[in-house]
Amino acid sequence: MQTQLVAMCLAIVGFLGTILICGLPMWKVTAFVGANIITSQVFWEGLWMNCVIQSTGQSQCKAYDSILALPQDLQVSRALICVSIAVSMVAIGLTVVGARCTNFFRGDWLTKANIGLAGGLVFILAGLLCVIPVSWSAYSIITGFYNPLPTSERRGELGASIYVGWASGALLIISGGVLCSTYRC
Repeated sequence: MQTQLVAMCLAIVGFLGTILICGLPMWKVTAFVGANIITSQVFWEGLWMNCVIQSTGQSQCKAYDSILALPQDLQVSRALICVSIAVSMVAIGLTVVGARCTNFFRGDWLTKANIGLAGGLVFILAGLLCVIPVSWSAYSIITGFYNPLPTSERRGELGASIYVGWASGALLIISGGVLCSTYRC
């Protein structure tokens, strides 16, 4: 029972991390330094908006104008991260019902174990739905950075949301695997 509680706590941390990367505009970070340090700017790009932070401390964020004008990887990342959050909520519900420490299906242990096992499998799915768009966005950022052809696009680097996304996806996958291993029918 303690293993299930630890796995559930790790899964909730992964779920909260997925919500965090969905909202924060820190997927791609680009710094621009002019002729002197006074004119430096940092550009943050996320799933829903981009922000500019100037060296004076002033920041300004703007939501994207059109969904169709966004790059394909950003459109897919938006959808998959939102689906990952929804799937994680379903997994939390299944795991709470199937956990040994709850009173749901107390008389039918086989049904309870099957529901808990389904919750673990759904957590693994949620983790994959989080890792795939984060990795795809990281690939796009890295290939754009090393592209030798001159482009009008700024060369960005991996932002904090990419790393948090990898950690969140890993936590969801690991906790789902641990939950699946605790149910023996």
